[in-house]
Order: sequence, then structure tokens, then C-alpha cells
Amino acid sequence: MKLRYDDIILVSPLANLLCSSIMANSFVFSSESVGEGHPDKVADIISDSVLDACLAQDKYSRVACETMVKSNVVIVAGEITTRAKLDHEAIIRSAIRDIGYVNKDDIFHADTVFINNYLTPQSLDIAQGVDKKKAKGKKITEQGAGDQGIMFGYACNETPELMPTSIMFAHRLGRELTSIRKSGKVNWLRPDAKSQVSVRYENDKPIEVVNVVISTQHTEDVDHATIEKYLIENVIKKVFPANMLNKKTEYLINPTGRFVIGGPQADSGLTGRKVIVDTYGGWGRHGGGAFSGKDPSKVDRSAAYMGRWVAKNIVTAGLATHTEIQFAYAIGHPQPVSMHVETFGTAKPGVSDEQITEAVRKVFSFKPADIVSQLNLLRPIYRQTTNYGHFGKKGLSWEVANKAAALGAAIK
Repeated sequence: MKLRYDDIILVSPLANLLCSSIMANSFVFSSESVGEGHPDKVADIISDSVLDACLAQDKYSRVACETMVKSNVVIVAGEITTRAKLDHEAIIRSAIRDIGYVNKDDIFHADTVFINNYLTPQSLDIAQGVDKKKAKGKKITEQGAGDQGIMFGYACNETPELMPTSIMFAHRLGRELTSIRKSGKVNWLRPDAKSQVSVRYENDKPIEVVNVVISTQHTEDVDHATIEKYLIENVIKKVFPANMLNKKTEYLINPTGRFVIGGPQADSGLTGRKVIVDTYGGWGRHGGGAFSGKDPSKVDRSAAYMGRWVAKNIVTAGLATHTEIQFAYAIGHPQPVSMHVETFGTAKPGVSDEQITEAVRKVFSFKPADIVSQLNLLRPIYRQTTNYGHFGKKGLSWEVANKAAALGAAIK
């Protein structure tokens, strides 16, 4: 069947971009990242700190910890069932201290925030769907998904991390800015920060950085010109290869002119609100479920990691240069209710998306219990995922392309 251009737009935003690049031969794509002191990331790290503390004592903990921060208040709520004995206040204050909210003029300060705890045990109705045992009305005894939902995984060959260019550069800017701040080299930097990168593509290849945006919180006594010069010379030009920058590249540094009031003092923060920052910067799609504060029985998190693992192995195997996998679950059910691999026309010659999908089914198990086992997820590893993306980092089990050879062999 012949596929029309407007059909492709309905299939995927990435397919839309690929088709646009074919027609116009040039487009600009932007992605953003946020720093550790951004209010939403403050909430995320508190939630993941609670999760890690539970798993450190009881690997079978069921955790769904949500956090809200505003002004000098932290609210934690959600459902936790665990044998772990936790000092929630100490965990929360330690997480805030690690970020760097310890300055004498911080309204949101690690030692003085008010903490409200509304955590309760997990619902028994949800638990019986996840538990590996019989229950009234439950048709199977296997561990099922902790909720219904759709999950996506994505990978491409644009960067060594097999991630899209714009989001990786945005994360690198944030990491470098945080490294400088925590080193003490610059005493006017404060924790709240954001970055954004716009990259021009020609013939589907990233060729130049069109503009770079950095907004960073700072002390009252530093002038804008000092901030601008320092960040361009010591952050931007350190992060980007020289061939990606040129005379036309625009630098927008603290474009409002002032960013003294920041963090939860300026804006409220909520767990799970930066899902695009956490994933692929807008390239690969996202099913909607947030990650932080959730134990791996929640497929919002574990299955998204699974999808990334599968996609990275597909690209590493040379079966496609860009690939996205989508699959879906029903609560309490162990098998995905659907699965589809899309390569956006970049598959290896002679190999179809249907063949890749079938090979994926042969090589990988998508049962929630098997995902947890294959990726070794019952460990306190989640604080290291919170900032600068959950994908494209070394040391994470879903970033290992150890099934590429098996996938290649499974293609008929």
C-alpha cells in the first residue's frame, strides 16, 4: 500500500521531521534540559532519594513517592509498602543539601524547610494485580504490570550515546554548569538553571548549532555582562565542538537580564513534570508516565528503560539508524497487549520493520518480572538517573548493547 505524506504526519512527529527534511532539505530542532536546582528536579531527586532508601533496605519495596516543593515547604505524598525503616526528614534534607540550597539567603534551605509527609501504604487492589499470586477476579498468578499504559524506546546514530544531538548537548551544558558551581570556582552561581539547544539539520544530519540558551540563577552582586562572557567562554565553547559553532550562532544568556530569585522560592516544583527532558528531548515519543519516585514494578519507568535498551540494540546491530519501539500494558497482565517497531525509512536494505519487530519478540522478554530481572532493577540506582536524562549515561543496565548480535541473528 502506498503511504501518503499526510499519513506519515499522523504516524509520528519524527516521521514528519524526516519527510520535511526530504522536502525542504533543512530544518532546525530544539531540545532543553534543566539543572539540579530547577524546582521540578528538586522534587524528582527527593522522590528518587526516598525510593533508593527503600530499596537499599528492602529490594521488594513498592514505592510511588510524589513530591511538591514551593517557597520553604516540601510535601511528599503517595504510596509506599516496605520493610525499610526510614527517616524521611533526614533523606529529604540531605537531597536538598546535595543540590546546593545551603546559602544563607536561600528561602528554600536544606536545614529550614518545613516537611509535610502524606505517604501511605500501597492500595491492596493495586498490589494484588502486581503480586505473583492468586487473587479473586485475577485470571493469572504471574506478576503483572503495575498499571496500564504505553511506553516508547528510542535510539539513533547521531551521537556516541546513540541519542539525539540537541538533547545531549543541552544535558552537557547543564552538567558543566553544575560542575563549575559545585567546584566553587565561581561564587556567583546558584542551583537553578536551564539550557536549550537548537540544531540545524541538512539531509537528516546535524550540521550546526543555530542558538544556545542558558538561564542560570546568580547572586545579586554580579552583572549580566560578566555572566554572559563567562558562560560563553567557559561553558558553551567547552561543551560544543568548534565545527558546530560559527559566527551566526546566537548566544542567549539569561535573556531576561536578571535571575536572582530562583528555585522553589520562585516557582513550585512537582515530581515527573520534566518527562521530555528525562527522555529524548522531543525526538522519540513519550507515553506520558513519569519516572522518578517509582519502583520498577511500575512499567511507566521499567518498561521505558526496557524500550531504550531494545532500541539501542537495534541501532547497534546495524538494523536501522533511527528506531522507535512502542508497546503497551494492561494493569495486572504480564504480557504487552501490543508492540511495534518503527525505523522511519532508515532500516537496513532488505530488512522490514515487521522483521525487526519479530526479532525483538524472539530476543527479549517484555514481562514486567523479566524486565526487572534482565535489567537488574531492584537496586538503589535511581538517584543517578534523576538529572540530565535517564538515557545516554554510562553505567546503567539499559544502556548496554549486549543483545545486538542476537538481534542480527534473529532476522530471517
